[in-house]
Amino acid sequence: MLRALQLEPEKCTGCLQCEMACSFENEGVFNPAKSRIKVFGFHDQGRFAPYTCTQCDEAWCMHACPVEAIVVNQDTGAKEVLDAVCVGCKVCTIACPFGTVNYTHDTGKVIKCDLCGGDPWCAKACPTGAITYVDIDNTGLDRMRAWAQQSSAGSASFNVPTEKDVQTYSQAQ
Repeated sequence: MLRALQLEPEKCTGCLQCEMACSFENEGVFNPAKSRIKVFGFHDQGRFAPYTCTQCDEAWCMHACPVEAIVVNQDTGAKEVLDAVCVGCKVCTIACPFGTVNYTHDTGKVIKCDLCGGDPWCAKACPTGAITYVDIDNTGLDRMRAWAQQSSAGSASFNVPTEKDVQTYSQAQ
């Protein structure tokens, strides 16, 4: 049975252990900028949300690649970038609707989550259980859909435009 990362933002503390583990496992350095998983911070609310490639069934990145450098790992289901084939054109980065395929200047290639070959380090490093590696049937898709439907009913209330003062200046000649 295939497995997938389950991300639970409500458990995330923003410690960045997932980013550190990922960058070390994949790049050999502790550098969150080189991580394939990112933690988005909602600092004004004191909340954090980890996010990474969802390994889409209909992977737009894979279909957009003109040289077929993104392939499916049959063992893990992960969409993996073949470095020897990738030409660094970045078409896949544009095609990904979630922004989880990234170009890296060091190599001139793209990087994305490959589930660490079926043993994802981000999940092992997460101290709160915000990232777990579960059977694909238990990823909480139904929970996410229910939350989306619930919040869509009140969506207009949290995104109401507010009037703001605009400062202007004139350039003296």
